[in-house]
Amino acid sequence: MIARIWRATATAEGAEAYRDHFTGSVLPALRSVDGHRGAYLFRRDEGDRVELEVMTLWDSLDAIRAFAGADISTAVVEPEARAAVLTYDTTVTHRTVMVDTVTDPQ
Repeated sequence: MIARIWRATATAEGAEAYRDHFTGSVLPALRSVDGHRGAYLFRRDEGDRVELEVMTLWDSLDAIRAFAGADISTAVVEPEARAAVLTYDTTVTHRTVMVDTVTDPQ
């Protein structure tokens, strides 16, 4: 399994708007892609800013390409997401999951 990780910053209100966008638009789109295994949206409050981190989980790089296109290092950030955040990474990182106790609790 491969984790795809993206980060952004927002105001508290922007973080809530991004959460709504994520649950209402992003998750349904992700669920329609073969090889998508799940997603997390993390929040860290830091003073008057909120750090957001999205981690999506995938079966393979080919599954990621089906979602992100040929250049899998480029972030997919829709206009509604851009409007909700202050700053965002234009690239993502990928990590191979070595141990997964959520879907395989053994």
